[in-house]
Amino acid sequence: MMWFLPIISAFIGWFTNWVAIKMLFHPKEPRWILGMRIQGIFPKGQQQFAQKMGVLVAKELLHFDEIADKLSDPKQIAELRPHIEGHISNFLEHKLKEKLPVIAMFVGAGTIDKIKEGLLEEIDEMLPELMKQYAEKLKTKIDIEAMVTEKVANFSSDKLEEILVSIMKKEFRFVEIIGAVLGFVIGLLQILITQL
Repeated sequence: MMWFLPIISAFIGWFTNWVAIKMLFHPKEPRWILGMRIQGIFPKGQQQFAQKMGVLVAKELLHFDEIADKLSDPKQIAELRPHIEGHISNFLEHKLKEKLPVIAMFVGAGTIDKIKEGLLEEIDEMLPELMKQYAEKLKTKIDIEAMVTEKVANFSSDKLEEILVSIMKKEFRFVEIIGAVLGFVIGLLQILITQL
């Protein structure tokens, strides 16, 4: 009968860790149990968690300088070039006739190609700086910290639990297993101590 002690201890270790993990998220609303007000850690501290997440994202993860660098990166701009070129071609070959019919009568295909080439050179030169300026203006208009804080604070408790469990699933499972292993070891130690 004594040899069941490690198995019982392993179960108790696993169960207490499983309950502790569940109590991170449950109960979602405050409840009075045995005269104590009990609420899950994350639902209770969701506002503080949201604020800390907002600060973390704004200060450590997402910087407007990096966004400006990405927006003005020649590779990124090169990806835009075919779209810009398509719009310019469409304008010069089709819309110019509607907008400026008199000028369109005197402009041939060769001139259109030269205008297009000149415009694209100007755009290639202007676009990186324009994108940097745009990112700088966004910095003053967009408060990333406030956006993230508001979004996380407005998550339902179920959504917050779903996100955190999806991120920490392996870690939670590890904590449960460690509880079982430690319980088993403690059970073995109890047997050894009683045998001495």
